[in-house]
Amino acid sequence: MKPTPITAVALSLALSAFTASAGPVTVANVTASQQPGQPLVDIAYALLNPSGGMHTVAIDVSTNSGATYVVGSTNCSGAVGAGVTTGTLKQVVWFAAGDFPLIITSQAHVRVTASETPAATNGMALIPAGPFVMGNCMNASEGYSDELPVHTVMVSAFYMDKHEVTSQQWFEVRNWALANGYTFDNPGSGKGATHPAQEVNWYDCVKWCNARSQKEGLTPCYYTSAVQTQIYRIDWIDLSSDCVNWSANGYRLPTEAEWEKAARGGASGHRFPWSQCDTITFTNANYWSYWSGGVPYYSYDKATQSGYNSTFATGGTPYTSPVGYFAANGYGLYDMAGNVWEWCWDWYDGGWYRSGSETQTDTSGPSSGSYRLVRGGSWTATRTTAAWRPATTTRRTSRSPTSASGLCVVEVSVSRVLAGASGAAPAGRPAVWFCSGGAAGRRAAK
Repeated sequence: MKPTPITAVALSLALSAFTASAGPVTVANVTASQQPGQPLVDIAYALLNPSGGMHTVAIDVSTNSGATYVVGSTNCSGAVGAGVTTGTLKQVVWFAAGDFPLIITSQAHVRVTASETPAATNGMALIPAGPFVMGNCMNASEGYSDELPVHTVMVSAFYMDKHEVTSQQWFEVRNWALANGYTFDNPGSGKGATHPAQEVNWYDCVKWCNARSQKEGLTPCYYTSAVQTQIYRIDWIDLSSDCVNWSANGYRLPTEAEWEKAARGGASGHRFPWSQCDTITFTNANYWSYWSGGVPYYSYDKATQSGYNSTFATGGTPYTSPVGYFAANGYGLYDMAGNVWEWCWDWYDGGWYRSGSETQTDTSGPSSGSYRLVRGGSWTATRTTAAWRPATTTRRTSRSPTSASGLCVVEVSVSRVLAGASGAAPAGRPAVWFCSGGAAGRRAAK
């Protein structure tokens, strides 16, 4: 049976995009009409911004008069997605049957949203707004209890560095910070200029985010208290969510939900950041392969030898790999599996996925705790650490925020969040993510 086209399209109120400091972004004059006899809908709109520039446009579609939407339809072409300029007649063609096959309705709605793209994204990849399925979507018996239940989370759009921050980048910002009132507990290090930075703790990473923001003329995200008058530059402070200016345009750690959405690369239902298969080998990532009885312990681990990736197990530890050595995921991000554990903003709570708050839009995790979350896997592991189950997108573990020595490798991967493209999402959630990789640290009940 051929798909039946949608036979009528009604229009919802066009929503204004979130405003940016350079000027308001407005979507207006939205129209939509179906092409006769075709499952195609012509959409037109005006995109206005006194500052001009580039924008990211999303088309949300509904068949129940706007009660629910498919956010960010991927079945659109034309003036949609990243890089859209202003204009009074922007045109999009929506292939309706791609979103709603075998449906006839007179209650279809179209919603157009837009957000301003930063003038320079500095090698970052856009992670689009929209819901995603979070948690262990594979066989529940292969993972840990804190990866369940699977749940859907709405995350606003943001930018993330395509590559992990190198030790060279770390030192450039750190040196600037030391000359401008910042203090750090650890100097940090790296195996090479193009390898990830390491041996820095969570507090240092957060301060580094602020320093990079100020160095680039952006508004810092982290403050010493909820009144947000003093920029966080020194000491150990267990910041609460109220200490974060989520609408600032500076850098910050990603929330756990942002990290997992980015790691999945736009795909769902897969074990790793790639979608072509659900197995892993040393050609996919830099990880430690655990074997038992002469074979890999996990059936999806296809490594041909046990232990370290021999390509990088030279010259003494850490056996990190240069950033960007392996293929990128669907969002153009590198090293989202293995190499080093990655710090997130969130406190760790083994029961968070069952708390009732885990599905909040743009959730930033528990309000308190003793350990901060790390994600992504590492180049090393033992039977008592998280990377024994290698580099999956859902594996959760935690570290003391003071961890910085030995194999507690911290890799700094910086991302900046773009203003959300969903009408329900908060404006401008800027972010930076740092990463803690290595064998040291507390093993969470996963």
